[in-house]
Amino acid sequence: MPPRPLTQARVNDLKPRKSVRNLRDGTLKGFGIRVLPSGAKRFFIHTQTDGRRIWKIIGDADTDSLDEARRRAKDVLTAIRRRDVAPALCDETRFESVAEEVFRNYGRHWKPRTLKVNRDYLRNQILPWFEGRQIADITRADVQRWFASLHATPVAADRSAPIVSVIMREAEVYGYRPEDSNPCVGIRRYRRRGRERFLSEQELRRLALTLERHEARRPRHVAFIRLLLLTGCRKSEIATLPWSAYREGHLFLPDSKSGPRTVWLSSPARAVLEQLPQTGQWVFPSVRTNKPLCIHAFDVFWREVRAEADLRDVRLHDMRHTYASIAIMHGETVATTGRLLGHSAPGTTLKYAHLSDASIRQAANALGSLLGGEG
Repeated sequence: MPPRPLTQARVNDLKPRKSVRNLRDGTLKGFGIRVLPSGAKRFFIHTQTDGRRIWKIIGDADTDSLDEARRRAKDVLTAIRRRDVAPALCDETRFESVAEEVFRNYGRHWKPRTLKVNRDYLRNQILPWFEGRQIADITRADVQRWFASLHATPVAADRSAPIVSVIMREAEVYGYRPEDSNPCVGIRRYRRRGRERFLSEQELRRLALTLERHEARRPRHVAFIRLLLLTGCRKSEIATLPWSAYREGHLFLPDSKSGPRTVWLSSPARAVLEQLPQTGQWVFPSVRTNKPLCIHAFDVFWREVRAEADLRDVRLHDMRHTYASIAIMHGETVATTGRLLGHSAPGTTLKYAHLSDASIRQAANALGSLLGGEG
């Protein structure tokens, strides 16, 4: 059955549903209106030329009448069929404009630090390639060429690709692309060697001796590294730790990477905290500001310590890997180790499963005995 002609009254009466609705015009082939669940209504053209599907948003029903949109659609369709340069479309459907709209609306789902990092990738890796393009014109081949152009920086490529995918997915929700047209689906990431570095028992001994030599001069810096080893926490979680989070022998982290979580502390971990002076809000305060000490200060100290302990390829994050590896090798299950580490998805912990396959409090105390003294 051919589509009915669109009328202004019909456009005005269209109501949103739970899913996107596309209504074609029976008067002008290739022209129609999309009704979004939000209630927004956008005019579009959809045609095919030289085997290539073309979709463009050409107006908004809140600002354009049906007659204006139909005239514009006719001009665009004619230009496409004649292979002329199509009339300029509104800037709101260019990639950079849609990306900004996505970051503004969808960005609330990202933590502030993630949002900042994603904006950096958008600015440095994504916009230089896609800026100025109509978002509906970007194809899978375009995305593949962009991804291949980042082969020299595979980490940046792998972290940028999900951002482009979110932008494309949300563009469909906003009505800027046809449904199920995300060109990022199926793009294969770069294979990178795993970077799980675990300290051996001998390396742990060398590290312990080196930390002892520095303790009188840099007690807070030494305590920071010991807490990383004894808790398996991320360095940002320990560096920004307020004293209010330490109570009842646990750390209560309100906003870790995986959301609020409780860190079960061994006796040595508690001893490290209780030996520090509890002055002010922060466990590791800055002497110049009322803020936590900058992580960079710990990184600088770590470079000195690891050189002295002959651990030149070891990062601070490898303290977390070491904690996990010892837990697994001494009989803790992947599920328990995942809870100790605060992993939100079990699959994240599976990279340690090859070490062994054997409750939270007992595991934490056992780790404390191994890494820092008596349990």
